[in-house]
Amino acid sequence: MMISRRALLAGMAASTATFGWSAENLITAETPFSMDWLFEKARALAREDYAPVPQIPEPWRTLSYDEFNHIWFDPRKAIWVDDERPVRLDLFTAGLYVDRPAQINIVEDGIAKTLGYDPSLFEKTDQFPDLPVDETMGYAGFRLRRELNTAQIFEEYMVFHGASYFRAIANGQSYGLSARGLALRTGDPSGEEFPDFTHFWIEAPAPDQLTTVVHALLDGPSTTGVYTFRILAGRPTRVTVTATLFPRVELDHVGLGSLTSMFFFDETNRHRFDDFRPAVHDSEGLMVVNGNGERLWRPLANPNKVEISAFYDRNPQGFGLMQRTRDPERYADLEAHYQNRPSLWITPQEDWGRGAVELVEIPTDKEIYDNIVAYWRPADPIPAGSEHSFSYTMMWGDTPQGLPDVPHVLNTRIGKGFDQVKTVIAIDFAEHATFDDDLSAFKTVITSNAGTVSPGVLQHNPGTGGVRLAFSLLPEEATSVELRAQLFKDGEAASEVWLYRWTV
Repeated sequence: MMISRRALLAGMAASTATFGWSAENLITAETPFSMDWLFEKARALAREDYAPVPQIPEPWRTLSYDEFNHIWFDPRKAIWVDDERPVRLDLFTAGLYVDRPAQINIVEDGIAKTLGYDPSLFEKTDQFPDLPVDETMGYAGFRLRRELNTAQIFEEYMVFHGASYFRAIANGQSYGLSARGLALRTGDPSGEEFPDFTHFWIEAPAPDQLTTVVHALLDGPSTTGVYTFRILAGRPTRVTVTATLFPRVELDHVGLGSLTSMFFFDETNRHRFDDFRPAVHDSEGLMVVNGNGERLWRPLANPNKVEISAFYDRNPQGFGLMQRTRDPERYADLEAHYQNRPSLWITPQEDWGRGAVELVEIPTDKEIYDNIVAYWRPADPIPAGSEHSFSYTMMWGDTPQGLPDVPHVLNTRIGKGFDQVKTVIAIDFAEHATFDDDLSAFKTVITSNAGTVSPGVLQHNPGTGGVRLAFSLLPEEATSVELRAQLFKDGEAASEVWLYRWTV
């Protein structure tokens, strides 16, 4: 059964009077809440052996994807739907991919009200099976909605759902990449660990309060943690994250500000895919502004084996996964609307010290799988028994403002040249005031760690208004080549640093 967006929006605006329903009916406990209490709870939990939240009943865990699509939250029963508050809160049922629920609490006047599981919050078709509900059943997470464009129409802008995953969009965008509270051992041969947000405390907003505050307790075999999210919807949607970790064991491979996305193909690897569309991706590149203020651009790849890249730095100014291309014709997909997917920019709020922005690229043969992970990996392990605090802002939307003003990369094309021997790489830089009629003042610097690269040819590109730098690569015996290219003018950097790992 398909539910149209129009029907959903109409339901969001409907009155609850005919249902005789109140969120107060969900409350199973009321307890005092404060940040001091939450920190003490996390510290005490970290001193104990890890004990996972019990799994929900087995029939809920083994639902098929199609079966699970026959149950959904009734937005007419949202939290605060009948209150004079700027936010509506919808709940997700646990099941299918989320087999351990999270406790949801609403905080008001220093009291946390725990929401018990209620099957009547969810609409079902007659094709949804009759499943058992016991004390282990609960919620997988929640979403936030606000009046963004039309009065009385509450549109969603952020979701917390499963493990420590969450995602947001700017006004007018569609969901794409996700974020995680913490990444642990991503890409390690021993396997990755996925800690959970086991408890949430959402502060009830005042009628004129635009920022929503969410607190979360993280727990996993290696660490506990306390997180606070301050969320302001808009374009961009801004999320400020403060967190403290309480490790049970030494964290020697930890990822802060972790991002997860999908990259299938574009004009760097188009020849490998028989598809009518020219590009398919939620994100097209990793952007970094390092501690020296240098702006780096690394187009993403869908390699034939797992590839891990590290961009070493001290006190990075920011990094993120970007969806720069907004032209619908560059995707030609009238259903997925990849041009509307958000970029996500991370800005540390304090010095993060030595470490690296790490990029993990995983092979995929379908666009339904996330295969890209990026995060900051501290150089020094976080000791067991310590308390490690950090904070950062997240800007969900378009390319962030305030970056170093140099021409950025619009597109990268990679493929065989006319001789079908050398690989040609064409990098298009955006239109910029630095590109006057005479390009002879520019110097192109192209390097590789293997194979042979030709001198670069720099030309005006009438199709973009910017310039194109083209060169060829002869990999010789190499199966992997690290490439770097940049433009200079009068001895000064005059473009982003373009980086790429070419692989067979």
